[in-house]
Amino acid sequence: MKKSCVLVSSSTSFFFFFFFFFFFFLGLTSLVSSQTDSCNSNFDLGSLVSFNTSTLRCSLVWTSEDYILRYARSGPNLWDFVLSAPDPKSYVAIGFSSDGSMVGSSAMVGWIGRDGTPVIKQYHLGGTKESLVRPDQGNLPLINSTAMIVSRASRLFLAFQLNTAQPSSRIIYSVGPSNLVPLSNSLLFEHRDKVSTTLDYSTGQSSADGGYSTLRRGHGVTAMLGWGILMPIGASIARYFRHWDPAWFYSHSSVQGLGFIFGLTAVILGFSLEDKISTSVDTHKALGISILALGCLQVLAILMRPDKASKVRKYWNWYHYIVGRVLIAFAIANVFYGISLADDRSGTWNAAYGIVLAIWVLVSIVLEIRMWKKD
Repeated sequence: MKKSCVLVSSSTSFFFFFFFFFFFFLGLTSLVSSQTDSCNSNFDLGSLVSFNTSTLRCSLVWTSEDYILRYARSGPNLWDFVLSAPDPKSYVAIGFSSDGSMVGSSAMVGWIGRDGTPVIKQYHLGGTKESLVRPDQGNLPLINSTAMIVSRASRLFLAFQLNTAQPSSRIIYSVGPSNLVPLSNSLLFEHRDKVSTTLDYSTGQSSADGGYSTLRRGHGVTAMLGWGILMPIGASIARYFRHWDPAWFYSHSSVQGLGFIFGLTAVILGFSLEDKISTSVDTHKALGISILALGCLQVLAILMRPDKASKVRKYWNWYHYIVGRVLIAFAIANVFYGISLADDRSGTWNAAYGIVLAIWVLVSIVLEIRMWKKD
């Protein structure tokens, strides 16, 4: 019996260590394969491109997307470029701009088609509308025979040469929506993210002019928290806890005031975001401004609140309730609309906000039933 226990214990230890090292090996392999390119690695595309890539200067130009740019001046008026980026199963792009704006710039865009065909071409970004993004146009002095895209180790490499004495130092990078490969050589989806940078060609130092991922997230979170969560909670406090006087009033005012501050911050960030991304969001902006105006009306209503004994207090209550409910309806709709504009294809933000709303609705129903029973 003792011997069998020893055997069982030994076999258990064996399988434990076997699976431990197996999964450790898988994790290590995954880690190594995910870091297939860096400025410290020996890089050479060899015969895959038409110019020498082994002596290019290297710079990590977009940390969050792991974009690496290699370049070199190989002649008096000849510059070599290779952009390395993780393959998003969509397009990757590098644009050269005179002022750091996407509109008016020219870009090299590349992707691997669904049939495995590599596509790379120059685009002129004449505006934010799809019709103004024109393929096979632009002011880049491109040497066409050198432009190519290579797929290797789950990364895309855009290689091209420019015939110029000095390329623009204002460079824009963008990435298309994940797993959405353009269906034709001319059709491009809206970008999932982009960053505008300044590159010092002599030192290789690259600095971001204004990536908007953090700004977009800040705008979304503050709008959702302020207009979409705190405002409904504040309204519920006013409706269901009036028997806790005067605590309900101070709680209601505090929550609504905090919600207004977050909402105002969201509007300010939204205007800043619109300037950076140069994208038309007229409906979302109009709803946001309307919500802010309704919020300002509520603040004024609090400041001009008549005494309880006043004859006009009843009409003031009607006004306050109606404006507040319209504000909340607009806010909830605009939060969901804003999430759709942010291209939340994973559904994470929609699900998270939907769960919060569902909890608020269920709690409100319970409190409403309790109030009816008490009445």
